Amino acid sequence: MVGVAEKTVTVVVPSLLAKVTGERRELSVPASGPRSVAEILDDLAADFPVFNRRVRNETGAIRRYVNLYLDGEDIRTLQGPATLVAPGQELLIIQSVAGG
Repeated sequence: MVGVAEKTVTVVVPSLLAKVTGERRELSVPASGPRSVAEILDDLAADFPVFNRRVRNETGAIRRYVNLYLDGEDIRTLQGPATLVAPGQELLIIQSVAGG
């Protein structure tokens, strides 16, 4: 029997963004096969529109201060939003915080 983790992609959300995901730090996105990072973000945007605005700009590009890592590797060094994510993999979002 295939486990739930094998049919989903886990998206780990930083505490700053958890405020707009109902305080959920881990989100499961259905994935019966490989899906692009952009498609995964589209799915999350449907459920969490404010989350989407904090992660992507009005053109849909990932904001400069938001970093996404697929199983520990920066997607910018892969294929950016076109990077394919397989079921069972983890997408980590890190939002840079400025201050002083």
